[in-house]
Amino acid sequence: MKDAQKTVGLLADKQKFCYITYVDEDGFPQTRAMLKPREREGIKTFYLSTNTSSNKVKFLFKNNKASLYFVDGRFYRGACLSGTVEVLQTEEAKKRIWRMGDTMYYPKGVSDPDYCVLKFTAVKGRYYSGFKNEDFDID
Repeated sequence: MKDAQKTVGLLADKQKFCYITYVDEDGFPQTRAMLKPREREGIKTFYLSTNTSSNKVKFLFKNNKASLYFVDGRFYRGACLSGTVEVLQTEEAKKRIWRMGDTMYYPKGVSDPDYCVLKFTAVKGRYYSGFKNEDFDID
């Protein structure tokens, strides 16, 4: 895909939400809406905040394969990135993406044990726009 970094990066940045899909203990895909990633490095690495006690974290510890999906409903286009997730629980990782107001979700602050960071690393993607799909690899 021509300039996937720019196209998919802009799509991801403009959305308020994204979707993460992971596999549960019975091998079924599960999709959850999430707040958009707090940070990204190109379209290869994304950092998201979530609750350590969530099912997604439990299942990602067992099977770290996942996908992130960004959709622009207004123009009916989207990008699915496939890769792996690392659950980060270090103080450094938590501070990296902590934002003012996060105590609404994590009342004990940045050191809340129910706060963790999902580091998603993409290996490939698929972009849909204008009735066409385009597959691309991510280096």
